[in-house]
Amino acid sequence: MRALWKVTWLETKLVLREPLASFFTIVFPLLLLLVFGGIFGNAQSERHGGGGFVDHAVPAYIALILATSGLLTLNMNLVAYRESGVLRRLAVTPMRPVVFMAAQLAVMLAMSALGMALLVVVGWLLFGLRCTGSPTAIAAAFVLSALSLFSLGCVLGSVLPTVRTAQAVGMACFYPMIFLSGAAIPRGLLPPSVQRAALALPLTHVVTLLDGVWKGDAWAAHFGETVIIVAVIAGAAAIAMRSFRWE
Repeated sequence: MRALWKVTWLETKLVLREPLASFFTIVFPLLLLLVFGGIFGNAQSERHGGGGFVDHAVPAYIALILATSGLLTLNMNLVAYRESGVLRRLAVTPMRPVVFMAAQLAVMLAMSALGMALLVVVGWLLFGLRCTGSPTAIAAAFVLSALSLFSLGCVLGSVLPTVRTAQAVGMACFYPMIFLSGAAIPRGLLPPSVQRAALALPLTHVVTLLDGVWKGDAWAAHFGETVIIVAVIAGAAAIAMRSFRWE
């Protein structure tokens, strides 16, 4: 436990020393909210399930934050540590891979939670953001969704050899996901065939779950999404731990 705390605190200080590294996790989704919220406003409409554009966009942008943190930031951090020799040095210490991974996940979760908090505060202050869901259910969906996307990031970070490769593969996974899942643009604007194909993407189920609990849906209404997300966590975590290497 002491090792986990020390590594987590060290990673936190590294993030605070390089705030630009968190631009796409914290600032970019906020800019999207300000730009599109300013354009479309947040008037209630049946088109958005009785809510407004911002009410619908905030859960989607939260999913965008989690995808950025997992598929890009976490993925490239792990590969950068391996490529620069940091992991080789850690290999000669008593630290186990699971402790190192847990510290990375904790920092990414904290940064994502900060990004989410900023979205909610700005949405509420500027656009009258509405939320009818239970805070407990939203928090649980947030953590579950984060673990699924972070697990995928750990898989990429465990198997990819260089930072350039990690960046290319991460973006190749990231951009199709955000544009097809509803994280960047509403899925309802896509052709029905594309919407069906998007069901194969983990981020689609994350967006659906977060949007549902945000609007106050019962967990039972999203049992299918929950099962898929848990399966992604279990499968990706198993692959990541088996494929992780110090050098």
